Amino acid sequence: MFNDFFEHSRNLLGVLLKDWRRYRRALTGQGASYLSLRNRDELLEAGPDGKGYRCDWQWTSDLHAPKFLPALGLRLMERALDDHPIRRAAAPEGKSQQPAISFVIGHRGFDRLPHLLATLESIAGQRDVSFECVVVEQSVSPEVRDHLPAWIRYIHTPLPYADMPYVRAWAFNIGAHVARAEVLVLHDNDMLVPVDYAKEVFERFRDGYQVMNLKRFIFYLSEAHSAALFSGKESLAQRPPQVVVQNLEAGGSVAITRKAYDQIGGMDESFIGWGSEDNEFWERAQTLKIWPFGYLPIVHLWHAPQSGKFNTDRSTTKLYEERSAIPVIDRIVELTARDFGNPRSCLVVRRPSSVVRHQSCAE
Repeated sequence: MFNDFFEHSRNLLGVLLKDWRRYRRALTGQGASYLSLRNRDELLEAGPDGKGYRCDWQWTSDLHAPKFLPALGLRLMERALDDHPIRRAAAPEGKSQQPAISFVIGHRGFDRLPHLLATLESIAGQRDVSFECVVVEQSVSPEVRDHLPAWIRYIHTPLPYADMPYVRAWAFNIGAHVARAEVLVLHDNDMLVPVDYAKEVFERFRDGYQVMNLKRFIFYLSEAHSAALFSGKESLAQRPPQVVVQNLEAGGSVAITRKAYDQIGGMDESFIGWGSEDNEFWERAQTLKIWPFGYLPIVHLWHAPQSGKFNTDRSTTKLYEERSAIPVIDRIVELTARDFGNPRSCLVVRRPSSVVRHQSCAE
């Protein structure tokens, strides 16, 4: 107990002496200078015309200072959401026959249904660009279909076997095949996006980029804060975030053109269970024209850790090591030859105001 108190006090003192002033300057300065905040030993590369930053290190990192001085994390989240607000809506404004952006979300079960619904509300709040959202439920039988808003395109993929772990790669491949837009946003079911997220993705696409990672800070809410948000009792900026994450790269939400997605072989469906499929995908994405400079916030809703997340010996970790040892070009050749995104059984697709059988289903 004393050692924990001493360690916390030592870290807090370090934050006050070495971080507080630079955080204060960045958070009270003009423009988006707060986007340059990082840990002391990290390096950032500024994007073209100073728009956004690329994290010059591998894997994600948590901002150190807000952990010991939570007010810094709260002020950072307030500042980011002032510039890029999250507005939740029941349905998008207006209707579009041809979307410019297709959000694709994989899902399973009722545990994360509140997270999914809140995520869909943040997507419905997008402005200044046409979009759609495809939800792929991977389960024995349809469970959440009747709980989703009518504007969602719903797909159900029956499991090849009843106890199959969730396969994020398969869900994205299925959704990508039925998406109608030129640009896909591969998005998790627990992440709220700001109103200009889809618009900014589309602008980078029009600039000629094939892959867009616009996330700068991901604000992870606590369990209590998330629950209060679901019930409508609290707002996003009511409490400090539990953690502020950087450099999520392909995880959580990443955009890619449909043509480029097919060109590199989609997601690798060999990853059965949790983790590493996004890292492998990001390696292949490096062969494309990438915008890696983050400048938008995302809010992550709390949920219990994925089964096996903290198991360093899990099968997907080993598979990632094996796959990474294969040259990227060879992997692309192999994956493009696979029948990726095959539903393996008939799907039911719900478009607004209609239910139709997917044309590629086996009879």
